[in-house]
Amino acid sequence: MEQVLKEKKAGLSFFEKYLAGWIVLCMAAGIAISKVMPGVATAINAAQVGGISVPIGICLFMMMYPAVLNLQLDELKKLTRNPKPILLTLAANWIFAPIIGLVMANLFLDGHPELKVAIILLSASPCTAMVLVWGAMAEGNQEQNVVNTGINTITIMFLYAPLVALMTGLQDIPIDRMGLAISVLVFIGLPIVLGLISRKYITAVKGQQWFVEVYRPFVGKLAIVALLITLVVLFALNGNTLLLNPEYLLLVSVPLLLGFAIILVINILLTKLFRLQYKEAIITVIIGSSSHFEIAIATAIAAYGVGSVAALGTTMGLFWEIPIMLSIVYLGKYLRDKNFWK
Repeated sequence: MEQVLKEKKAGLSFFEKYLAGWIVLCMAAGIAISKVMPGVATAINAAQVGGISVPIGICLFMMMYPAVLNLQLDELKKLTRNPKPILLTLAANWIFAPIIGLVMANLFLDGHPELKVAIILLSASPCTAMVLVWGAMAEGNQEQNVVNTGINTITIMFLYAPLVALMTGLQDIPIDRMGLAISVLVFIGLPIVLGLISRKYITAVKGQQWFVEVYRPFVGKLAIVALLITLVVLFALNGNTLLLNPEYLLLVSVPLLLGFAIILVINILLTKLFRLQYKEAIITVIIGSSSHFEIAIATAIAAYGVGSVAALGTTMGLFWEIPIMLSIVYLGKYLRDKNFWK
């Protein structure tokens, strides 16, 4: 546990600091490929099994696997020590955020069903990885952070697909529900199982320190490469759509950012109402206001294809990740200094 926290206190990596810039570069590279070498992205997407491109499927898996390496089942035993912040976070992740996302999608994206799906996928996916970094930067209770992210990792397995199916069903938006369930099993369930097995095996053979300091950073870098490849292919297949409809990215950003602001205010007020102290309150706010963009992107690609508008829309969750979460860190520290949480 201490080794995990020491690693996370290092802050953002070079890639994470300039995430928005990388996305712009991937967007430009993808659009250029769609015009100069349109067959490249098409060929990558064409090698399919069960409707999912094999190369992209491998990339999506590599995006998920490093995140679940943080899952520590033994940490979940600490849940009963202070359940109030955990319960508030679960309510925010699985009740408030999806409802607000659905309302925002209906208000701003009428007539754009796949963009609605992008908002639904993002609002229904609580974060399980980067929040460890944000929690450390905000000087919150990292033990609670680890427990909460572990619970989120497990609950996503059982709640994500039914919740997305319910919300798309309420909107009469067609979605391959079997494909949705399969994508959860492949891109969430399989990484969890392999993550637990590899963690146990590697720590037994090489030790906990080698696992934390060598293995996990290495697969984390592979995840970054996988993410960049996925983004380039996604924008390459959507190049013409994006050039003809650049407003799509703005259309998704407005309900996404407004929904974030609303859920952020709700979480802050709830932590105040239930009298949480700063270290617990800020972790509750951070996790309750974040989303797992990798899951949203993977699910959109599995359900609609890598060349879909839904997949394109989910990239906005990735684009806004750093500025949104950094703003929570700074806001939390400001409220702490003003004695908002006593």
